Amino acid sequence: MTVRPPKALSPTFSTSGAFNVLEYELMSERADALGRHGLKVEKAIAALSALKPEAPPDLRERLLDDAADAVWAFFIQREICGLRDSRDAVRRYGIPNAVMARLGIVRRS
Repeated sequence: MTVRPPKALSPTFSTSGAFNVLEYELMSERADALGRHGLKVEKAIAALSALKPEAPPDLRERLLDDAADAVWAFFIQREICGLRDSRDAVRRYGIPNAVMARLGIVRRS
């Protein structure tokens, strides 16, 4: 014998469709943000790679800091999307060790 709750206690509407739409929108927004952060990383790494050896050291430091900030934000966004392992992103974007060493460092102005 099965026991069912009274119909008066069961919900009269279904939220599964609304939940799916909301979840789809959230996933879409997360993916879009991840793409934007990826473009910022590419731009920062390209600027650092284009730096000539005779460039002033303070310019190199600033570009390293900018790249580290972009990579840090990218890694945080990856974790929000559920991507925990960053080794693939480091290889894919060619993130230098000098940038990796600066991740998460708070600089004073």
